[in-house]
Amino acid sequence: MQVLHFDCFSGISGDMVLGALVDLGVPEEVICLAIDSLNINVKVSFEKIRKNGFAATYAMVDAPTENKHRYLHQIEKIISDSGLTHDQKNLSLKIFHRLAKAEAHAHGIPIDKVHFHEVGAADSIADIVAAAVGFCWLKIDKFTSRSVPTGHGTVKCEHGVMPIPTPGTTALLEGAPIANVNIGKELTTPTGAAILTAVVTEWIESPHMTIQKVGCGAGTMDLQTQPNMLRLFLGNVVDKNSEDTVWVLETNLDDISAEHVAFCTESLMQAGALDVYTVPITMKKGRAGVILSVICIAEMIDALQMIVFRETATMGIRKYQVNRTKLQRESVVIQTKYGPVAAKKGWIENKLNVITPEFEDCARVARTHNIPLREVYAEVIRNASV
Repeated sequence: MQVLHFDCFSGISGDMVLGALVDLGVPEEVICLAIDSLNINVKVSFEKIRKNGFAATYAMVDAPTENKHRYLHQIEKIISDSGLTHDQKNLSLKIFHRLAKAEAHAHGIPIDKVHFHEVGAADSIADIVAAAVGFCWLKIDKFTSRSVPTGHGTVKCEHGVMPIPTPGTTALLEGAPIANVNIGKELTTPTGAAILTAVVTEWIESPHMTIQKVGCGAGTMDLQTQPNMLRLFLGNVVDKNSEDTVWVLETNLDDISAEHVAFCTESLMQAGALDVYTVPITMKKGRAGVILSVICIAEMIDALQMIVFRETATMGIRKYQVNRTKLQRESVVIQTKYGPVAAKKGWIENKLNVITPEFEDCARVARTHNIPLREVYAEVIRNASV
């Protein structure tokens, strides 16, 4: 799966996205032809520059000065009448619809009454469309992003002097994690926020991916403390189903009956534990006991601890985090001469490693046909490999 990660440590704007996409390998002519097809008299060029000593691509958008405002339906017509592909048009419109929704929320008016100011200008239209074209050209399957720094202070816009982030940007970033940076500038613009939040489906500081290439897009500002640029990481998703982190809860028990331990184990599994098991041990004074171990996800720790305390009367629980590697798994039904039998397939790196028949289903077949359980297992495994 192809993934694109936004490392927007210095914020994000439309021209930063555009520069980073070209730096990543999107051909300049693909961007220029798409913008020309909009018929809004905009030209774009690219230049390799340095930001605080680091190389980046700067996108220069040459657009006429406009005093008019555009409504959503006017922008929709510009995009619909262009020479963009179906996917490019759909993604461009998705971004603008998100912008319209945010502006409507900020001003308390219906979407069809929203008239775009800065983001409705020809250069902003070109930025958004170019971003959509670049994403489609790269054939991205998934978008992720780190937390977003907005900066602080004030900025002058159509409605006067406004605090950073502006109401429109704030509405666009609802649900996104905000990063704290002490920079008195507008780091994230409405155009940048719209592009980002229209495509990102996972917010994560460090992406689960194998990086193939990094593109750097330069911003217009020069910051004293850090480079004003956006990095885009392009690569493949590392299957998070094969590597994850779980918690182990443990307690030593030597004053509880086997029936109580069994009931506690059943209660834990029903409550959502991934696994529960016991290990016999010899405790102080030579007393026989067991270690009760519970494997669970972090969100289940509190609920499962309460069950252990309630059912065992233990005085304490150890807990620690562990990493585990899992096979990718799939529940399947194997057709056998005895009829369908449920099983699980497990594999890694697209190679089938194991086939595990489901005990309850195999036991049902064995009882029905009065045959040994091992014959049912052998039949399932034999047919699974066909």
